[in-house]
Amino acid sequence: MKISPREMAVLALFALVCFAAGGLGSYWTAGSVNTWYPSLRKPVWNPPNWLFGPVWSALYLAMAVAGWLVWRKAGWRDGRLALGLFAAQLILNTLWSFLFFGMQSPLAGLVDILVLWLLIAAAGLALGRIVPAAGWLFAPYWAWVSYAVTLNFAVWWLNR
Repeated sequence: MKISPREMAVLALFALVCFAAGGLGSYWTAGSVNTWYPSLRKPVWNPPNWLFGPVWSALYLAMAVAGWLVWRKAGWRDGRLALGLFAAQLILNTLWSFLFFGMQSPLAGLVDILVLWLLIAAAGLALGRIVPAAGWLFAPYWAWVSYAVTLNFAVWWLNR
């Protein structure tokens, strides 16, 4: 498969947008992850903090490739529903960090992540209708956020 310079530039744009969303989320997380978050009661199945960076890096890369594959096949206009859902879930993904860590509100984070979970599923299905591999690239993301929903709920429940 030959990739043109324009296609490479758009792939770089997708990666930049996804990792920028992650970076913004990290900005809000960093202020609380070593202060407020350790003071919360958490379930025994809470993962170690070091795991989040590598997992999210892989997920943001997979998201970027999924969005790019759809853009490459359908373009902005014909892929607008799938790419619109892609953008919406990325916004809610970033917002979660602000709500949960920035505002220190597990309840607000829970509301956001439940909607995010639905949007990821919708985006994955819409992307997959255009390029099946793009939908599959969203599957690990949806699985991780499914786990994160239960973790967010448990943190809220244990600290309400």
